[in-house]
Amino acid sequence: GKGGQQIMAQPGVAEGSKGRDPSEAPRQVTHAELRKHNRFSDAWMTIGTKVYDVSNWSEHPGGSVIFTHAGEDMTDVFNLFHPPSARGLLDKFYIGELVEDSAAPAPTAEEKARAEAQTKFEQAYRNLRSKMITAGLFKLSYGFYVYKFLSQFVLLGVAAACARQPGFLPFVVGAVFLALFWEQAGWLAHDVCHNQLCEMKNGRAMSSWNHALGLMAGNVFQGFSVTWWKDKHNRHHAVPNVHGAGDALNADPDIDTMPLLAWSLKMAELAKSSSKGRFMISIQKFTYLPLLCFARLAWLQNSIQFVWNIKSDGIFDNATKSEDLLKVQSEVLTGFDKVLEQVLIIFHHLWVAVLCAQRGSLGGAVAFWLLAQAICGFVLFSITSLGHNGLPVYEANDKPDYWKLQVTTTRNITGNAFVHWLCGGLEYQVDHHLFPMMPRHSLPKAHELIVSFCKEHGIKYNEASYWKGTWDVLNHLDSVAHEFVAEFPAM
Repeated sequence: GKGGQQIMAQPGVAEGSKGRDPSEAPRQVTHAELRKHNRFSDAWMTIGTKVYDVSNWSEHPGGSVIFTHAGEDMTDVFNLFHPPSARGLLDKFYIGELVEDSAAPAPTAEEKARAEAQTKFEQAYRNLRSKMITAGLFKLSYGFYVYKFLSQFVLLGVAAACARQPGFLPFVVGAVFLALFWEQAGWLAHDVCHNQLCEMKNGRAMSSWNHALGLMAGNVFQGFSVTWWKDKHNRHHAVPNVHGAGDALNADPDIDTMPLLAWSLKMAELAKSSSKGRFMISIQKFTYLPLLCFARLAWLQNSIQFVWNIKSDGIFDNATKSEDLLKVQSEVLTGFDKVLEQVLIIFHHLWVAVLCAQRGSLGGAVAFWLLAQAICGFVLFSITSLGHNGLPVYEANDKPDYWKLQVTTTRNITGNAFVHWLCGGLEYQVDHHLFPMMPRHSLPKAHELIVSFCKEHGIKYNEASYWKGTWDVLNHLDSVAHEFVAEFPAM
């Protein structure tokens, strides 16, 4: 899926975090104790063997992603979302060291062997990352991104020229090019918000350029709040295809599609007592593709709700409600940045209205706008959906290690040069999820190394063409619907 992350800023101690008196020895924390602290208001995590208390830290620049692994190890998530210099900013949250529980029963020989194998595997993929850094795969090609930004204005120029011409053909062609402008802007915003375009200083992306480019590609070009998008998609990157329980922040928001679509039997079970929910699940293989046409409209609405703090439901809303999430989101965008995002979203809708008005009539302008929205929604979200949907969905308390989670829940898209251009780098979705800060122009080389690594360690690597992948998604939705009807027959 599309993703982004901000880098950890110099923090104060989180409200509610107990911190540690420097005069006291670090506390000894067992795995059992760590698992108890798994909520927003009581959140501990480990990086290596060090334990950190980030309870109530709603000011985290990357948003709510920090709570996806509350009560768990966050070593790989932290390393892949931050440069090494960010480690020095963790000290204020440090409370102790992770130790083995002496009261726990001694592990069996089989458990020891499994643990040793897992440790070796984790070290192997961390070594692979070091190898890629040495090979220069994280270095930026400025020329590539100058070309990508300039090409946006070519797409927009064709759309504007067609919008002024009478007739059905210019109407359709113009809407297609406006849709492609938005779609390609989505991939640009995605790269910028992953800090792929900027060097790192003191644990942060060089904020002036990174922030400006993000606002341009996100708020101005697309009408999406980049802060809202980062918060949402950081969580997706940390826990793809993970279904949570209750309002915990340990689940993937991108599969929060109930009651319209259920990606697992556990998700479908939420609708077992609702006649409308049961009906929607029974026909979900037919509604999936049409629903994609509305996805861009949903993100426009969600962005407006976010930057203006609108709490009431709109037409398109996630099923899961979380007061903890609302608190984090209300504090991650404030002051001047909030006003700036509001102004730029208004500016987006104004320039789009002016462009669409070139059709010469209100009806023509609205039809042009709706067609472009539908085309962009279908293309953009069919690609991001192929990246994960139809693959395993894990429960939050039963997910594999970071690497296996990313690989088993993610699918690459194969195809020709046009498919690669259309997908904006997410044809290498698996590789991107494993190394989200790697610039997209390096992903083909990384792909070869990752496929070889997966073969060596016996991990299935998912790839399919656009058409085969779409068919797999539809079959998966149909399978979940049949399984749901069989498991929970109507009373």
